[in-house]
Amino acid sequence: MRGLLRRISAADDRLMRRVASTRSPGLDRVLPAVGRAANNSLLWMGVAGALALTGSPRARRAALRGLAAVAITSGTAHTVKALTGRRRPGAGGIPLSRRLRRAPVTTSFPSGHAASAAAFATGVALEVPGVGLPVAGVATAVAVSRVFTGAHHPSDVLAGAALGIGLGLATRRWWPLRPPVAARAARPRHGAPALPTGAGLVMVVNPSAGSAGEDVVTAVRAELPDAEVILAGPNDDLAALFAAAADRATVLGVAGGDGTVNLAARTALDAGLPLFVVPGGTLNHFAADVGVTGVEEAVAALRAGDAAAVDVGVVRGAGSGDRPNSVSGTPRGHDAGDALTSGVDAVFLNTCSLGVYVDLVHARERLEGRIGKWPAALVGLVHVLRHSSPVPMVVDGHRRRVWLLFAGNGHYAPPGMVPSHRPRLDDGLLDIRMVDGTRPFARLRLVLAVVTGTLATCRVYGARQARSVRLRSPHGPIGLSLDGEVTRTGPALTIGKNDRALIVYRPAEAGATTERPGATGGR
Repeated sequence: MRGLLRRISAADDRLMRRVASTRSPGLDRVLPAVGRAANNSLLWMGVAGALALTGSPRARRAALRGLAAVAITSGTAHTVKALTGRRRPGAGGIPLSRRLRRAPVTTSFPSGHAASAAAFATGVALEVPGVGLPVAGVATAVAVSRVFTGAHHPSDVLAGAALGIGLGLATRRWWPLRPPVAARAARPRHGAPALPTGAGLVMVVNPSAGSAGEDVVTAVRAELPDAEVILAGPNDDLAALFAAAADRATVLGVAGGDGTVNLAARTALDAGLPLFVVPGGTLNHFAADVGVTGVEEAVAALRAGDAAAVDVGVVRGAGSGDRPNSVSGTPRGHDAGDALTSGVDAVFLNTCSLGVYVDLVHARERLEGRIGKWPAALVGLVHVLRHSSPVPMVVDGHRRRVWLLFAGNGHYAPPGMVPSHRPRLDDGLLDIRMVDGTRPFARLRLVLAVVTGTLATCRVYGARQARSVRLRSPHGPIGLSLDGEVTRTGPALTIGKNDRALIVYRPAEAGATTERPGATGGR
């Protein structure tokens, strides 16, 4: 080992002398500036912000994955630095114009700049390979600048880059990649109306949801000149806007986040209308699973009358809550026997959860008006993990202390990992996942399992599939999060499914099928 370290040190010295003797006025100006821009990961925060502003869901995910990889890698690199204690290379031979304005105070191995640069580029490339290539070029320049300015030995930079790439790839363990194909779902039996010019479409755009706004209004009006497009104001009642729109619509349209789409879906179900969805929120889980990434795909499906019949999660027996929602009647054109019936108090298209996630949403909502949604979510997560307590709950007749109960509208993949996406939107099942708070150190064990990708074997975590789940709270109303929006219900409820109850427009090639899961044993 000592011999190997001596050989590495000798190779470092040879490369440092060669770099110091290199004369290039262009590199002398560019590389030190690039290295300074990456101080404290400010460069990567700026790139992530630019990706988020594009409005593309994939670019947004790339930005989030890149920053998550940087956060993990930075902490790991600084821990390794403290353990190794390698000295920085001397500045002798490095031209004065290249040297850092302020000498680093940390040890040398590995290079934190190179590690963070490689982690961010890897995270971005996993989501959007085409964008990852130029980002990787910038990351390489940052890494090279650390040797060029005399801040690191070449082996420090190589080790840092390897660490960053490895931890960037490791994000797939706790945040699985979404497949390039949409979830499968059957075509509706009676079809959906084709509206080539948009006549009969009444659409509500919620600009407060995220990326929806005037640009979406302009794009839809340009593509569908006969459609009625309403831009909601900050003081408008969205429920009233959707109800009024449904009264005069053949097709109800929505642009917004998952919470807004939930509200539009409830209105469409009440009125028996098909739903036209344009993603306009932060993550847009439902639109992504449907296979609609923007105005172009949604408009093409509407013009052709291409649609799918998807399952709807329902909450029954909740009583009146903060946001009452009575859904009844038989939607026009829906599958016989699959329509919603009276006695349903709330619906969800993606997920229904209770416990720590409800506390997190409350904490985020208190802060997001002052510091923004994502910083508020991070601060709220820290607060919730420190201060929240398990919720006493009777689950299907069994007494539990629940940290988190997750009910997905359909089976979420991959199994044994954090839920990422749904292979089908019409499987007739709930994906039930629960974190048991009765076991010791439940929070710590859950966090470690998520980070290490061992959730499937974690003893505090359980998963199953079912048609329904019954809940009863011994201490009064139950707080629920439905597609990210929080409500309070009665002390007893049943979470279930209404099969293929909602018709939603989607491109014909986006996973459409006439095959029913029950025919192949999938139910």
